[in-house]
Amino acid sequence: MGLPFHIANQFAANVSVITPLGNGLINDTFLVTAAVSPFVLQRINAKVFPEPKLITENLLILNQHVKQKEGAQLRLPDSLTTLTGQSYFQDESGDYWRAQCFIANTESLETLNKLDDGRQAGFALGHFHRLFSDLKPNLLHDTLPSFHITPSYLMRYRAIADQSHTSDPYCAEFIDRFEYITPLLETAKQLGLLPLRVIHGDPKLNNFLFDKHAKVIVSLIDLDTVKPGLVHYDIGDCLRSCCHCLATDTFDLEVCAAILEPYLREAKVFLLAAEYDYIYPAIQLIPFELGLRFYTDYLEGNRYFKVTEPEQNLQRAIGQFRLCASITAQESAISALVCSFR
Repeated sequence: MGLPFHIANQFAANVSVITPLGNGLINDTFLVTAAVSPFVLQRINAKVFPEPKLITENLLILNQHVKQKEGAQLRLPDSLTTLTGQSYFQDESGDYWRAQCFIANTESLETLNKLDDGRQAGFALGHFHRLFSDLKPNLLHDTLPSFHITPSYLMRYRAIADQSHTSDPYCAEFIDRFEYITPLLETAKQLGLLPLRVIHGDPKLNNFLFDKHAKVIVSLIDLDTVKPGLVHYDIGDCLRSCCHCLATDTFDLEVCAAILEPYLREAKVFLLAAEYDYIYPAIQLIPFELGLRFYTDYLEGNRYFKVTEPEQNLQRAIGQFRLCASITAQESAISALVCSFR
């Protein structure tokens, strides 16, 4: 899409430069240079987030809560209003746009450069969960009611697969073989073993902002998916993102240890005993879930995730399923790590 100068001018005067920012698969994001200070402009994908104002309301609650915390080591980006005082702008096409403060002198990573980066990610995610462990989850809107409900993704896949003339033997067989893991976390939640907490929803590596000089994480961004949920989904997704060796689609146990140790050191103040028992199942489930979503989107004609070529979601799915297989092969070692850090 073209650079949205007319949209940026709704939030600030004298906009001079707009550049694409990040590589998200859902929203379109830009860095805007204006007279006062730079800011982040984002088009919210209405197909994914049909009620953008709920996202803004969640961000206000989060920022108010974290600003009351002494010793908070994470900063959340503040939301900006339009020049007329609105929390978002709707353009002539019906798309919703929002703006946030740009946190200067920071950078995000696509891959870990060293183990210390992984330790930073583990601490930051644990600290995020700890900061909001006393915020009642029901105060937040569930902006994505079906997000991370793996049985729902499986049902969707089955419905699409039955109607599709396209199929990949590896993906179809892998789903059949591993579908037994889909209800594990949701069943535990329904039985009262796993409580709802405030979760980030998408803590992949490039949503952590590192201070360029100190090389420590100072913020978590892309908070559209913050909602009431299971911290296990965040743990699993963070490890899926950071421990995935892309060249071989294998799971790096050394990186896993570097992340889990500081995460659990922060999280031990609120985690219940039963919650530890479901950490390995979460680590196994999340790449399976994401692979299922990629493959379903491929069968549907790539409607959800952005692609640059028709089979990209198929290749993404295969990579996630191979990662899941690698995790499964290392179950004993991963479970031992969790026990050692309790």
